[in-house]
Amino acid sequence: MSRSKRKWDHIQYALATGQSLKTGFDCVSFVHQSLPNTKVDEIDLQTKIGELSCSSPIFINAMTGGGGERTIDINRDLARAAKETGVAIAVGSQMSAIKDANERDSYKIVRVENPHGLIFANLGSEATVEQAKTAVDMVEANAMQIHLNVVQELTMPEGDRDFTEALKRIEKIVQGIDVPVIVKEVGFGMSNETVSALQSVGVSIVDVGGFGGTNFSRIENERRKRLLSFFDDWGIPTAASIVEARTNHKNITVLASGGIKSSLDIAKSIALGANAAGMAGYLLKVLIEQGYHQLIEEIHYIHDELKYIMSALGANNIDELQNAPVVLTGEVHHWLNERNIKTSIYSTRKMK
Repeated sequence: MSRSKRKWDHIQYALATGQSLKTGFDCVSFVHQSLPNTKVDEIDLQTKIGELSCSSPIFINAMTGGGGERTIDINRDLARAAKETGVAIAVGSQMSAIKDANERDSYKIVRVENPHGLIFANLGSEATVEQAKTAVDMVEANAMQIHLNVVQELTMPEGDRDFTEALKRIEKIVQGIDVPVIVKEVGFGMSNETVSALQSVGVSIVDVGGFGGTNFSRIENERRKRLLSFFDDWGIPTAASIVEARTNHKNITVLASGGIKSSLDIAKSIALGANAAGMAGYLLKVLIEQGYHQLIEEIHYIHDELKYIMSALGANNIDELQNAPVVLTGEVHHWLNERNIKTSIYSTRKMK
């Protein structure tokens, strides 16, 4: 099967399988503030991803590219929406375009439509430094995403089976390109140990890509004769993974993704330690089912709702929201305690 056909299959299966919604955000509750002393019009949504300044804590996460005309249309609309709403955007894996120059237009369209916006290039951990440079140049990227997708590859009938030396390749890319490197999971979550290993080779931005969103095991199992169904429930819930990534890593920028579908999910992600939150499957569904104009309206709604939530909490900016007290219960509380991560620090802290 061609990469182009597989890319389009992924879109179709992603829409069909939906999101598991087992993110763990239902185990996170804000401590209500009756005297917030805030004003909605003065809430500041600016944040930073590493050294990159962002007007919004939302970004459109990697979805597609390399699927021919159909993905050109999708990426055109996503890029236009990013420009209109002031959010950053990541393209899907560019390996197909590196192997086949005919696929490059489906990625380049993002920069054409969004000439001054923040754009993230994207490749897998198998990439070389030269391939990373090509991917960055292709979309004039402000940052480079390197995705980790071991479980997806194992479930994919034609997927990779050799995952040795990935950390060394990432280190070479960090040292060999001129833009920040973001290492991201693709729906199975990132552990404390993984973040420590990445930090040891110079990575300063991670995207946890937690369990609970688009399930690439389920997608690839749709393409198998003999199912590897044990991978369908494999992973660290997004809420727990954000805390894992933040714990003991003060100098790391944490990005949240994996089943994020609302302003409340974004607010909880930031309160758990994220600097920004990526949305992919949810926004793709809005675009495909309701159209471009509704996608823009939805992002505007999310921005407005996030300001309302921050106002209710007494958080005037993203830094203050990161210190809003939250109570962790249920499976997330159990997970973190079993991982020897003290949860009471989240419920007893105060905003500065």
